[in-house]
Amino acid sequence: MNRIKNMLYLSLGALLWLSGCATTMAPEYSQPAAPVTNAWPSGPAYKTEAAKPEQKPLAEIPWQEFFVDPQLQKLIALALDNNRDLRVSILNMERFRAQYQIRRADLFPNVDATAGATYQRIPEDFSATGRATTVHQYDVGLGVSSYEVDLFGRVRSLKDQALEQYLSTEQARRSVQISLVSQVATAYLTLASDLERLKLAKDTLANQQESFKLTKSRFDSGVSSALDLQQAQTSVDAARVDIARFTALTAQDANGLNLVVGASVPAELLPQSLSETLTALKDVAPGLPSDVLLYRPDILQAEFLLKGANANIGAARAAFFPRITLTSNVGFGSDELGGLFKGGAFTWGFTPRISVPIFEGGRNRANLKVAEVDRDIAVAQYEKAIQVAFREVADALAQRGTIDEQVAAQQSLTDATAESFRLSEARYERGVDSYLNVLDSQRSLYAAQQNLISARLIRLNNLVSLYKVLGGGAGK
Repeated sequence: MNRIKNMLYLSLGALLWLSGCATTMAPEYSQPAAPVTNAWPSGPAYKTEAAKPEQKPLAEIPWQEFFVDPQLQKLIALALDNNRDLRVSILNMERFRAQYQIRRADLFPNVDATAGATYQRIPEDFSATGRATTVHQYDVGLGVSSYEVDLFGRVRSLKDQALEQYLSTEQARRSVQISLVSQVATAYLTLASDLERLKLAKDTLANQQESFKLTKSRFDSGVSSALDLQQAQTSVDAARVDIARFTALTAQDANGLNLVVGASVPAELLPQSLSETLTALKDVAPGLPSDVLLYRPDILQAEFLLKGANANIGAARAAFFPRITLTSNVGFGSDELGGLFKGGAFTWGFTPRISVPIFEGGRNRANLKVAEVDRDIAVAQYEKAIQVAFREVADALAQRGTIDEQVAAQQSLTDATAESFRLSEARYERGVDSYLNVLDSQRSLYAAQQNLISARLIRLNNLVSLYKVLGGGAGK
């Protein structure tokens, strides 16, 4: 009897050792080649900027160092604490972490402690003694229930898949955080630009009202015509329309900022005007595309999902092979509670079971095909993520290469238009030009000033966009 027990223990130990040493049947993972060139586009729209030796990649610069505006820093910190999208991504990460722990636990036996009591009355017709008896049974023990010996790596493949899914959600959380930082900065700048537009409209209205008073006085004196007076009135009304429009826009911008922050933004954190000191970084060197692919969380997320799909093929392949499960228990049993732990009360049981697939109607082959197609889909999605990232960076670099020239040209245009307006006013006061020329110059100046605000906003948003698409802060 002892020899049989020893053989059983040795067999069980050998199976467990083989299970621990087993490898999966998943294909060897090979990272797909990036479907983009290893250089950014070049041409008239792109400025060639070499990285300075002391300049770190944007991915290694945390947002606290990139954005130096104190109000914006506080807003971003507030958003990271309150934004619901980020909160959902964190909860998803915790959920998949728990699922991974569940799959990992399948690699180990479930050991349960049991204790029970059975009371049974046996009628005299069934009793060996011919008399009715009452049987008492007591037992305690430890048991392993249906533990799968993972000889072909099925459980290990499922564990690997769960791990890759968890790692992908971690990258998804980082991607959401980078996008959130960008969204807060963009919403902040949009509100600031519309506040400047509103201030410009109010200043223009004040000037137009003053011009209207002068024109009314000249009309009452018989110097100006009724046409001049009506034209002055249209300028006043146009400025009032813009004030109403920008008042609504600033309110909507504030609502959008509240939404992305996830809380009501305190008044002291709202911008007053467009800040040209949004970031201390003036020149952005993008580095090589391979560096961007190393840091972008969305690309890393796609690759982890690809690895998970690859691991799932191993589980599908293992389904073609036998599954071995073990059930065992050791303990003590007695018909008296007081004799439960006496020498002769020891009990044990060992039930190995093997299940060999013979006919399953093609289910296993279909499952393997599904797993392989899922892997191919994940490859295409990974390659698409790289292509999208390349396009986003290239677009931002194209805008970066031309925006400074655009702002400079718009500033020169605004200065020239302001001088033209001054000369038109002087010529009108001397009676050389009509009031219509003054109005045209004034409208041109107003449009140029509005366009200058837009150009400055584009330049600042471009810095925010570059920080995002180059994986800003992803390495931290």
